[in-house]
Amino acid sequence: MGSIRQVPPAPTQRLEGLDLFRGLAVAGMILVNTPGSGEHIWWPLDHAEWHGFTPTDLVFPAFLCAMGVALGLSFPRIVDAAFWKRVAWRTAALILIGWAWQLLVRPDLANLRFFGVFPRLGLCYGLTAALAVLTARREADGRTHLRPWGIAGAAVAALAFYWAGMALGGDYTPERNLAGWVDRTLVGTQHIWRHGKDAAGNVVYDPEGPFSTIPALANVLLGILAALAWKADPKRALKWITLGGTALIAAGLAMHPVFPLNKKLWTSSFALLTSGLSALLLVFSVLAVRIPALRTALSPLQVFGMNAILGYILSLLIGLAGMRLGFQAWGFAHIQSAVGDPYLASFLYALAITLIVLAALVPLHRRGIHLRL
Repeated sequence: MGSIRQVPPAPTQRLEGLDLFRGLAVAGMILVNTPGSGEHIWWPLDHAEWHGFTPTDLVFPAFLCAMGVALGLSFPRIVDAAFWKRVAWRTAALILIGWAWQLLVRPDLANLRFFGVFPRLGLCYGLTAALAVLTARREADGRTHLRPWGIAGAAVAALAFYWAGMALGGDYTPERNLAGWVDRTLVGTQHIWRHGKDAAGNVVYDPEGPFSTIPALANVLLGILAALAWKADPKRALKWITLGGTALIAAGLAMHPVFPLNKKLWTSSFALLTSGLSALLLVFSVLAVRIPALRTALSPLQVFGMNAILGYILSLLIGLAGMRLGFQAWGFAHIQSAVGDPYLASFLYALAITLIVLAALVPLHRRGIHLRL
């Protein structure tokens, strides 16, 4: 499943701030996934029930955008058998981590959930790497250079195709949308998210299902575009990324009346809005690391960003242990007795878990030990 190996301290990033950006996403994932009480979740730390948008809905798309930025920064490069082997390994490793997690939570192969956060990460990585190379050009020196217009075209095509399919294939309700139909038809209800139910209580959709992965590719592809803008002109890139992010936000909001913002369906408007917001977060992260005091204050987030997968896995394991061993309920009860407000207590519990994960990562980070898939 990859390796944890010791590596020398990373040199200065070609895009300083990427680790901070990725760390913001990972810390957000931990905060929203480890509340003290599932019944007392502060609204910014909970997903929109169906149509709509909350800050929590930005977390996963931002991580996908960060994946795209990192992928874009790795080019130009030689695309050979070793490259494709690496892509296949990383894709498979992420999917297998997801399946292993599902079996740990619910050891039942007959009802294994095939999709989820890790499988979507794996599929998005593998498919966007392939799209990037297929639209690239190869120079005389053998190195492959990504084409910005090819990447942008692939993103637009993915969003338009998904919008057309969803508009023509049903409506945008839990039980009658095309993405849910594909989920049920492809793998059956026993292998999709058991909480993806309609009003009657029937399992009908998976928020990380195969069809709704298509627009999620755009989040990664648009992250690649940000990286290409940086590599083309670092001095003016932040301006262009800011303008591009603002345009994406406007496009997502403009599309909302006809194709509503919906994280569970990962609508095209949602992909545009979250890509735009991610672009602005990336710009903030790049600027933040240039200010010594702010860079020091935000250094814990950089620790998360440089060990993102390991940090997220640790948070999942701690959360599962908390539920099964009872210290989640115990911790929540004690925090609530001290602060009174159950929503604040639930948030403080999640914050405590985030700090515990950070404490586990810091010694590894100081030794240059990071999880590499």
